[in-house]
Amino acid sequence: MRDRDLILMKSLIESYVREGHPVGSKALLQSSHLSVSPATVRNIMADLERQGLLLSPHTSAGRIPTTQGLRIFVDQLVKVKNLKSETVEQLKHTLNPAQETKTILGNASAVLSEMTKMASLVQLPSKPFQRLEHIDFVPLSDKKILVVLVLQNDEIQNRIIHVDRNYSREELNLMASFLNEHIAGKELSTVRENLLQQMIHEKQRLDELTRQAIELAEQGLNPSAGELAKKEFHISGQTNLVSMASHGQFENLERIFQAFKQKQQILSILERSMVADGVKIFIGEESGNQNLSDCSIVTAPYKLKGESIGVLAVVGPTRMHYDKVIPIVDVTAKLLSNALTQKSISDQS
Repeated sequence: MRDRDLILMKSLIESYVREGHPVGSKALLQSSHLSVSPATVRNIMADLERQGLLLSPHTSAGRIPTTQGLRIFVDQLVKVKNLKSETVEQLKHTLNPAQETKTILGNASAVLSEMTKMASLVQLPSKPFQRLEHIDFVPLSDKKILVVLVLQNDEIQNRIIHVDRNYSREELNLMASFLNEHIAGKELSTVRENLLQQMIHEKQRLDELTRQAIELAEQGLNPSAGELAKKEFHISGQTNLVSMASHGQFENLERIFQAFKQKQQILSILERSMVADGVKIFIGEESGNQNLSDCSIVTAPYKLKGESIGVLAVVGPTRMHYDKVIPIVDVTAKLLSNALTQKSISDQS
């Protein structure tokens, strides 16, 4: 995209976030301060619409950004604002390591909601440092395989996966040996997200049996419904989303509340952020949850002694102030990590 196209995109989205209405070419020309003709602005907007970055809702002459347009805005055009020092101090005071862990997490959820004026979620910690000691595959009938995961402290998890053909015991032993050589002793969430992804990128340089081993591991290491069902999260500020209804989005609001009730779906989104390097943003349908297609979710993992053990998130309309929300989520996650680590050290001394 040319510089002036990006300037117009940025100006249009900032106006849309601020006002919540489609932006016309005349208003866009004024707000962008570009020295071009109104006809040029209309042509650029039409071109951006053809690219799928803008759309014209109903019969309005104005345009609003699509999910793809917002993605470009977030990735390339947003200038994140630093939090004021007094805001950081307020967060530190709220996330006091002298408190109980559940209280600290509840406070993190409440302060996120209060500062962003949106809904917030804080996933309760998963088991820290849960390591995979061994993986094994057992052939079953009808193109099914039993995946046996042996975790630290001799905890065993079994799950059945479906495959496109039957495998011999010898093939499965070879695949398990390859995987154990590369992933045994690693932290489970790291294996799920980082190590397997690296191996997938190398697939084209691997032999057929090794590629199949990675594919089986992908299925077998995905969190089971049982694992997700055991997890919980704090939620705060759902009523902050009522403002969406004031823009005529009553049905959308009902769907969002329904999504919050479907705990497993929310947790699956948070799990995808567990090993993210800092803030991760899901815009609209990127979350994979149809009920949240009109929302953006800004997430960040929090850690204990450097290991990710949970995720916090802010949920709001796609027309949120990303420049303000992103640093709030980022700094809160880091301060929460510091508080939990300090608490752990204090409890052990």
